[in-house]
Amino acid sequence: MFGIFPNNIELYKLAMIHKSASIVLEDGTTMNNERLEYLGDAIIEGIVSDMLYVEFPFKDEGFLTKLRSRLVSRRTLNQLAVSIGLDECVITQSSFNTAGKHLYGDAFEAMMGAVYLDKGFDFTNRLLINKIFGKYIDLEKIMETETDHKSRLIEWCQKRHKRLTINATLNEEDKKHSDDDSHHFVAVVNINGKDCGFGVGASKKEAEQRASQNTITKLKIVI
Repeated sequence: MFGIFPNNIELYKLAMIHKSASIVLEDGTTMNNERLEYLGDAIIEGIVSDMLYVEFPFKDEGFLTKLRSRLVSRRTLNQLAVSIGLDECVITQSSFNTAGKHLYGDAFEAMMGAVYLDKGFDFTNRLLINKIFGKYIDLEKIMETETDHKSRLIEWCQKRHKRLTINATLNEEDKKHSDDDSHHFVAVVNINGKDCGFGVGASKKEAEQRASQNTITKLKIVI
């Protein structure tokens, strides 16, 4: 995998052992991938932080933090693990139900932890940035998803079978008193008959996005 020639193959084997299939040694030591997962999590976050800092020299801390959280989220790491075939390598107890779990993303973190211990930070950095993120991650698409609050809200409501309406109307009072003939739209997000968020913008689209963002923030929605 990745063209790696391991110095210590046992590290990579351990990275694929889920805790449900833990190996207990004679001295009582439990062997699974949780420690490597812990290490890999820190390594990935550090590498991604550095990558984004270099890639976006004029973006503020808030932007970088939000984008990093998307890149290192369990959802993203799960998808990466499947893309590179790790899902076929993870060892679990036969009765373990993998549905809805993040064990593949956990295994991805463990694998990066193993690579780091076996090959060092520089090798892990090049592997993650050039061979994995460079091939399987579309930064522009992730950024669009991050800023398209309306689509995120629609997706969240659809998954939970909630009725959603987002109505934007022209604020005639603002237009009447505006010196530069500009106008404003006011958008309201309604979920299951209840107004949940509001937003104002110079265009209908902008107002809807702000209202959706307001709703996501107020309801503490994680997508």
